[in-house]
Amino acid sequence: MTYPPPPMDAAVALASVDHLKARRGAFRIALIPPEVLRALNDGLLETVNLNEFMALELPQLARSVAAHIGLDPASERLADTIAMLGAFKPMQRHGHIARVLYDLAALHAERDTVAHRLATHASDVARCWAAQWVTLSGLPLAAQLEAVRRFAADPHFGVREIAWMAVRDAVIASLDESLALLQPWTADTDPNIRRFASELTRPRGVWCAQIDALKAEPWRALPLIEPLRADTSRYVQNSVANWLNDASKTQPEWVDRLCARWVAESDTPATRYIAKRALRTLAQQA
Repeated sequence: MTYPPPPMDAAVALASVDHLKARRGAFRIALIPPEVLRALNDGLLETVNLNEFMALELPQLARSVAAHIGLDPASERLADTIAMLGAFKPMQRHGHIARVLYDLAALHAERDTVAHRLATHASDVARCWAAQWVTLSGLPLAAQLEAVRRFAADPHFGVREIAWMAVRDAVIASLDESLALLQPWTADTDPNIRRFASELTRPRGVWCAQIDALKAEPWRALPLIEPLRADTSRYVQNSVANWLNDASKTQPEWVDRLCARWVAESDTPATRYIAKRALRTLAQQA
């Protein structure tokens, strides 16, 4: 399916901030140049660090993005959502914005076009909202994973993190099916996709629901993580090591034996690195 390009004025606006894209992020929010902050809030730039993310004026960004994707920025429903954002924690605010944009898009005559524009938006935060639409979709698990794949491969680290969080609960609810569906992802040529399979299923993870079944029986996911034991990407290696470090807090002997076997069977720098990082909590305890 093909989609219409963004309006010409939007393309001109995007071109006007090209000189800002190679910037290094400010060390403090107060040091963010006004020109950068305006472009971020207008949805013309990606954030490059946490300070820029925290400095965003979400009401302005939400209205800007709504206009960009073909929704009414003056919508009463959007205004009501913006008015109540202060009552929620920072990350919860993003969920509410994603929800209102999803609901407004559902009423739009060209819903697919609206969704495509959000998923390909210049703002990483807008693409994060698009990733959260997967949670709201009500799709079966396999379809959710297929829908979130583009965000798992996104060039921006923040979008990739929201991608796995978006389907975490669905994975927990159908764990065995999830592990089977994700196995082919570990052979993908894109390290972001391989890392997604590992990060999504971490027994503990960060800022997310824990997977009690894998805390108790981490070996159930062995067919998923075994193919990654000598992965050439440091990004993937760190995720696998963190996966096993999570598991070591409840099944230390299993993790210790697994790492010993991996190094014996695959004595490569990648495997040794994974094993060393995987055993860091056990090493500290020893």
